[in-house]
Formats: sequence, C-alpha cells, structure tokens
Amino acid sequence: MESAKEQTSGGGRRELTSEEKETERVRQGLMLSRTYILRQIEASTNERYKQTLQHALSEIDQKLEKLDGKG
Repeated sequence: MESAKEQTSGGGRRELTSEEKETERVRQGLMLSRTYILRQIEASTNERYKQTLQHALSEIDQKLEKLDGKG
C-alpha cells in the first residue's frame, strides 16, 4: 500500500515530511520576495529606497542560506 502511494504521488519520489514541506513553503515565499525586491531595485530612481531594498535583499539571502544549510 505504501509503495503504491509513493508511485502515484510523484513518479517514485518519497513524500516530504511536514517539516520539509514547511521549509519548502518558507523557501518559496522568500524566493518570491527576493524576485519582487530585485524588480523594485531595478525600477527605483530613489537612492535611499534602493539602499533599503538592498538591505532587505541581503536579509532574505541570509535566511535562504540558513534554510539551505549553509549558514
């Protein structure tokens, strides 16, 4: 029964634990935020706002590194 469930849920890949699912959800949210901030940096003409966005971007990158196990 277990193997049939695994085969239908992802082509033979194992199912993620609830902790792994939560980590992936957080990671995806951070990646969306990172993309949004990068676009805001590119579009902004206000230097002070760009500095604030750069700071936010570096914080997001730090959080992503921790999630990926590098920090």
